[in-house]
Amino acid sequence: MNLLTIRHVTRYRYAKPVWFGEHTMMFRPRESFDQHVIRNDLRISPEPTYLRCHHDVFGNCVGVARFGARAAELSFESTVLLEHTPELSLDQPSTSRLNSYPFAYANSDLPDVHSSMMRLYPDSGGQIASWSKSFLQNLKKVDAINVLTAMTHGVHRDFKYVSRRWGPPQSPLETLCQREGTCRDFAVLFMEGARALGLAARFVSGYIFIPKHTNSSDRQGGANTHAWVRVFLPTGGWIEFDPTNGLVGNRDLIRVAVVRDPYQAITLSGTWEGDAADYRGMDVHVDVESQPLPQGREIAR
Repeated sequence: MNLLTIRHVTRYRYAKPVWFGEHTMMFRPRESFDQHVIRNDLRISPEPTYLRCHHDVFGNCVGVARFGARAAELSFESTVLLEHTPELSLDQPSTSRLNSYPFAYANSDLPDVHSSMMRLYPDSGGQIASWSKSFLQNLKKVDAINVLTAMTHGVHRDFKYVSRRWGPPQSPLETLCQREGTCRDFAVLFMEGARALGLAARFVSGYIFIPKHTNSSDRQGGANTHAWVRVFLPTGGWIEFDPTNGLVGNRDLIRVAVVRDPYQAITLSGTWEGDAADYRGMDVHVDVESQPLPQGREIAR
């Protein structure tokens, strides 16, 4: 178990005071058996006149803020204290035919996973499908976990990570052709590849914890939000895959938003009124640090 503090600060800067419209935010990590929010502190300046939270269609926590005053700066500071427990094993049963290619889901699961199996991007030439099927080769057993692990390591090995802090993900065909991208680009490519194999996959936005002893060149995605994928295995439930860092399982990955389409996982969005020339930029900083566990909180291994 890790006890983590996540500090996420976003500041919008303007040349003179402007009016702010409604802003929506996704900062709070999802509650689950492997991550639990102990404390959640959100500070917004100027102070909103209206602030509430609700759950979206996927169960993600969405905050909504409205403002009644002008200001030359708008800042959001989210600080979360979180218990995070890595999965101890990803071993999957090997006796079920559902877990071997061609993959199939139980009839009782199909209505709920169907929307996450639908492709989002055009692939008229079958390039994404062909790329994903290449990971069915040279495996001792073509189980879903083995195929997706090979795909995870393949992206990490064969694609170059480049930083692009703002903007939507590029199309999976662009990423495949250019052989480079950001974490969100790799997540979209992986998600479409998994769907091309008949699996249900979802885009995940959140944070990554990079331990101090880790070589900084070994992990990408720190100092900002991070993106990866969850895939529903026919006999194993939802499992995390981070192609940017070659990670399988939830270790060091902190889920905030899990969605069908990456456009449903925008961390912070809103409007403002003023002259376009007044906008001076946006600064984002994310810091994830490990805290010592209080005495008596250790769990048995």
